This record gives sequence, structure tokens and C-alpha cells, in this order.
Amino acid sequence: MKNILKYIFVCICAATVPALLVINSIQAMRYKKLEKEVTALEKKQVELVEENKRLITDISLLSGSDRIERIASTELNMHKAESEEIVRVEMKGRN
Repeated sequence: MKNILKYIFVCICAATVPALLVINSIQAMRYKKLEKEVTALEKKQVELVEENKRLITDISLLSGSDRIERIASTELNMHKAESEEIVRVEMKGRN
């Protein structure tokens, strides 16, 4: 009886070692896959941050008051209103 239990224990240990190696290799493959995904996402994040910086710079350049004034005067033939050209309209609230 003691020999049979010893034999079963050895068989279980012998079967456990390859099973653990297979599980370890599966985990290693999953880790590599996730590592590649994280690297790709970090690269994409850097690209998006750079694009965001570029867009913010473009916004500040395009919304500059000098540029808007130049476009208004040269392309749209607009000019600054003189004080006598300004009409004020007052609206009284309905009671």
C-alpha cells in the first residue's frame, strides 16, 4: 500500500512539471502580446500628444488679433467703426 501511494505521488509530480511548463509558456506568450499592445498604445499616445500640441499652436496662430484684423481689412474690406457709425439699441424688458 505504501509503495502504491509513493508511485501515485511520483506520477503526479512527474505530470505536474510538464503541465507547469506549458502554463508558464502560455503566460509568457500572453505577456509578450500585452507588452506589444502597451508599447503600441504608448507610441500612439505620444503621437496624439504631439498632434494636440501642433493643433494648439495652430489655433493660437490662426486666432491672433493681428491676423484677424489683416484678413478683415484686406480680404473682407472691413474697417473699424467710427464712433458716429455705432448705433446703440436699448431693449426694455416686458413687465
